[in-house]
Amino acid sequence: MSQNAALVNLEEQHHALEREIEEELAHPGYDDLHVAELKRKKLLLKDEISRIRTS
Repeated sequence: MSQNAALVNLEEQHHALEREIEEELAHPGYDDLHVAELKRKKLLLKDEISRIRTS
């Protein structure tokens, strides 16, 4: 997989996590632990995207 394709894939995953977090927060009584895990995954993806862009 080329770097460009990998970058596109990571960006799509990042946006999907963003939507999932928003959906989870929209429900009353959402699971804080689950939201924190999603945010951690989103941050890891953001870091990987940044690493690819700067290389």
